[in-house]
This record gives sequence, structure tokens and C-alpha cells, in this order.
Amino acid sequence: MISLFFVVKAAIFALAFWIWLLVVAIQGGPPTAWHLFAAAGAITTTLVGVLLGIRLALQANAAERHAEVKKALVEISWNTAFAAHEAEDPDNVVRFPSAVPNDSGGWPSRSEADRDRRR
Repeated sequence: MISLFFVVKAAIFALAFWIWLLVVAIQGGPPTAWHLFAAAGAITTTLVGVLLGIRLALQANAAERHAEVKKALVEISWNTAFAAHEAEDPDNVVRFPSAVPNDSGGWPSRSEADRDRRR
């Protein structure tokens, strides 16, 4: 798990490298190994910071979606538990509406005769 600490740390290092590159470039003179090192450090730490920031945002989004799914599951289970106690059926069976109508091959609903036979 990526934390905000690592994103900020990468941003600070990137800023330091960019400032160092700016100072070395302002001093003038021919490019040296320090110019190359500062440029490579600035580019690398900037890319790492951006990638870590993207990863952090994706994880936060995934965590939010996961929390919503868990909340929905808890609500469904609570609603089902309370509906079972309040059901008018003596079996305490909760009837969920079917998406498919009964006359076109959907699940048939139990009739009163079926319930009486089971007793």
C-alpha cells in the first residue's frame, strides 16, 4: 500500500534535484557529469512521484468502492433479517421479486395449496 508519505518524499526529492539542476545550469560553463546526474535525478524522482501519486489515487478509489460494496452488503443482510421476522408467511421466508414473469418460464410462485401440503 502506497502512503501519502512516500508521494510527498518523492516530490521533495524531485524538487531538490530540479533546484540543483537549475543552480548548476545558471552557473554556466560546459555540461559536466553533475549536470547529467542532476538531470537524471530530477527526471527519475519526478516520474517516481507521479507514478506513486497515481497509484495512491487508484488505491483510494478502490478502497472507497470496497467500502460502498461492504455497506450495501450489510444493508441487504439487515433488511433481509428484519424482513424475515416481519414476513406474513408462517415459514418466515422472504419472497424476493423475480425479474422474470411467472408465465414466461420464470420461477413459479408457491400457491396456498403447496404451503398446506407441507404442513
